[in-house]
Amino acid sequence: MTETNQPDTNEQAVLYAVDAGIATITLNRPDSRNALNLAMCEGLQAAATAAAADPDVRVVLVRGAGPAFCAGADLKERKTMDEAQVLARRMRGFFAYDALEALPMPVVAVIEGAAAGSGVEIAAACDFAIATPDAAFWTPEAQWGTVGATQRLARIVGKRLAKDMMFTGRRLSAEEALDVGLITRLVARDVLEEEVARLAATIGKAPPLGMRLAKRCIDRGIELGPRGALAEELLAIEQNLSRSDWRSGISGFTANRSGADA
Repeated sequence: MTETNQPDTNEQAVLYAVDAGIATITLNRPDSRNALNLAMCEGLQAAATAAAADPDVRVVLVRGAGPAFCAGADLKERKTMDEAQVLARRMRGFFAYDALEALPMPVVAVIEGAAAGSGVEIAAACDFAIATPDAAFWTPEAQWGTVGATQRLARIVGKRLAKDMMFTGRRLSAEEALDVGLITRLVARDVLEEEVARLAATIGKAPPLGMRLAKRCIDRGIELGPRGALAEELLAIEQNLSRSDWRSGISGFTANRSGADA
């Protein structure tokens, strides 16, 4: 395994490691329940940039150290800032979420414990999320008199539930989050590592170009009408045919299916 530390200001806030094509980004402020501060914003963006630049990375996992995934913004840090500094810090958070969301390969959030505010944003910026039964999700920004987490969450769970969570501070349990699609898999804690390893290996052994093109088609297609989305997929098909060894992939799939049917 190779591990890459971020610059000095970030090395404790975010860890980045790559092993056999699997990159792991770890929010690493467990004593603060991984509250998002400026160093973590910069570390997240740097880690995403490193993953994007590495042709060997097939899948990215985003995790939290300690008992919480991310318990929201670091309010202790914010109390020391003036308005301009708060705005600058918020912008760095947006840059970090965008960097995760823009990664060309699959990105999976692995959530244990609290995911509040910024934690929901980080999870929503990933392609999908798996969680343990102790996970919980809430967006208390409006209750605190501030604004945040108003975009990605609503696209995933719907406008009405997002407003319920934002206006009332309602917390979703892991089971509720699964029901509304905020997470896609609910996994017992004692088998989490096994499930994460299996999932990452499944994605990692798939042809990377096909994965990246499929992700692009889904992400862009959602924003387009039916005709535009179809044009996006046709373009991806042409790129795949011209740039990948697609025949080998089909042959391998056919062989595996035949073996399963035998």
